[in-house]
Amino acid sequence: MKTELVPRHLQLREMLFHRWKANGLRTGDRIESQNEISRFCDFSLITVIKTLKDLEAEGIIRRQVGRGSFLERTPWAEAHHRVGFFYNRDVVGGGIFDNDFYTRLVVGLERSVVSDGHEFILGSFTNTKMPMAVWDALDVIVLTSITGDTQLDFLDQTASQISVIDQTLIHPKVHSYRLDFTRAFQDMFKSLNGAPLRVLYLDSAISSNEQRLRRDAFTQAAAEFGPDCVPSFAKVNQEDVEGGLAPVLDAMRAHDPDLVVGYANSGWLAAIRTAVRPETQVYPYGLDATGPGFVVSSTEWMQSVLPIIYSNLADRKARGAIHDFKVRFVPAGT
Repeated sequence: MKTELVPRHLQLREMLFHRWKANGLRTGDRIESQNEISRFCDFSLITVIKTLKDLEAEGIIRRQVGRGSFLERTPWAEAHHRVGFFYNRDVVGGGIFDNDFYTRLVVGLERSVVSDGHEFILGSFTNTKMPMAVWDALDVIVLTSITGDTQLDFLDQTASQISVIDQTLIHPKVHSYRLDFTRAFQDMFKSLNGAPLRVLYLDSAISSNEQRLRRDAFTQAAAEFGPDCVPSFAKVNQEDVEGGLAPVLDAMRAHDPDLVVGYANSGWLAAIRTAVRPETQVYPYGLDATGPGFVVSSTEWMQSVLPIIYSNLADRKARGAIHDFKVRFVPAGT
């Protein structure tokens, strides 16, 4: 329904809920007086008084003469939570279920949310367009595939709790849930027993904080391995199933690596393994891998994420933070 068709007192009600939700107000907290509300909005005093009387009649606020008004209930923070998962269509252009990583991610999250008795919503956004009305109606928005091209103005606009998966964003409202490869990279190099090594790192052409942090962790682990490790780097677009493979094959022919690590579409793996020498080891990033490489259980990851999300809903003033999930390395032959 268009905003101008909604009665003024209902428009004010939604605006107040958005404000109180964004400010993390809890039961018992004092709210603004009718005069204070009139000063920060363009509603008449008559509309403000009617809205506050309606909220008092519903038991949402309690007004005390001489003391002010206080929250009695927070309708946006009930025990039943609405959790939305949104992916970036500008990155996952073919659709989320054409991408193995995101498919496993969304299935793991949905399974955990629904089994906890909450509501799960799936949607999308672009680098420049976000469904703000939908996001404000949810308790939590879980976002993925944010890149350096994504406009981040929404971080200060939405009243919902913001969580980002497989990303790192530094913001007082944002909780980042990232995969930490630091120990896994170190374990990978230790498993090679110090043999001379040519390593090809497949680095994502889709820029993000997480992409850079992951590459830096790999570079540090390679440096610790010693001077016999010779890393080389190739930019790849792992979301381009058809056009992205050719640069990968070109890089492998140019560098003849002993080890291939990094971003690779699951649809490329057969061609990559055919193109390299039989003894060359290939360790791509992925979820729920059953063979050697970097092991991440999507279910275990989401089950570690959701208790933090629920805890933050209970304390909506909780400041943003970065939460790591440790990746495990399984060497070939294990």
